[in-house]
Amino acid sequence: MVKCEIRILADAGELSRAAAEEFVRQAEEAVRTRGLFTVALSGGSTPKAMYRLLANEGEASFRGRVPWEKIHFFWGDERHVPPDHPDGNYRTAHEAMLSRVPIPPENLHRIKAEDSDARNAAADYDQELRTFFFPRRMTVEALPRFDLVLLGLGPDGHTASLFPGTDAIHDQTRFVAAPWVEKFHAYRITLTSPVLNNAACIMFLVSGEAKAETLHAVLEGEYQPERFPAQLIRPTLGRLLWLVDRAAARLLGLPR
Repeated sequence: MVKCEIRILADAGELSRAAAEEFVRQAEEAVRTRGLFTVALSGGSTPKAMYRLLANEGEASFRGRVPWEKIHFFWGDERHVPPDHPDGNYRTAHEAMLSRVPIPPENLHRIKAEDSDARNAAADYDQELRTFFFPRRMTVEALPRFDLVLLGLGPDGHTASLFPGTDAIHDQTRFVAAPWVEKFHAYRITLTSPVLNNAACIMFLVSGEAKAETLHAVLEGEYQPERFPAQLIRPTLGRLLWLVDRAAARLLGLPR
């Protein structure tokens, strides 16, 4: 099993608070040492609860400590929908957090998934990453390095939009891919595993009993990334943190 930190929280609420605290701590440290903080956001209900905590005016312990104007927000993946679509990851983050805090518009780097051609949207986002992370290089041989990448875990073992059986799980050359996901009869746009694995910290948020079997398989089962693409997440030079609630962790072996 890949070496990682696993923190088991009592329930989804405690998980969200632990995630918010980790987000704030990392943002404070990055801004103090480098002057900015780069984060790739995730969709889903568990990150959404964390976003609400961070933006809540009643949660001064979080909102008041976040250096909002120094954070650049990216997305780990997106559905092939316009930014105002209710299923979009951008809309989730925007409604829960980004529209409620003082963030310069130029600090929001969304995937322009309203493009009718998902491959064009992926290429556009690839260029967005190159322009931001490597502004003075004509050619790029390095990978973008996010300070923090937030990820979830699907019941089928996918993470970001790296789904079982899709070509994107094998992509080692591009920063962004646009896989066709047959189960949804739709394209997705996603960061590839090399980019995700280059982050300084990757933080999985996993909640609920429905994720228990998959979480056990990903963390303690045989390495089968074709079946469980989340197993591809193995940071090259960074920290891997799993925040999971007791319901999701019920099948994990102990001690841990």
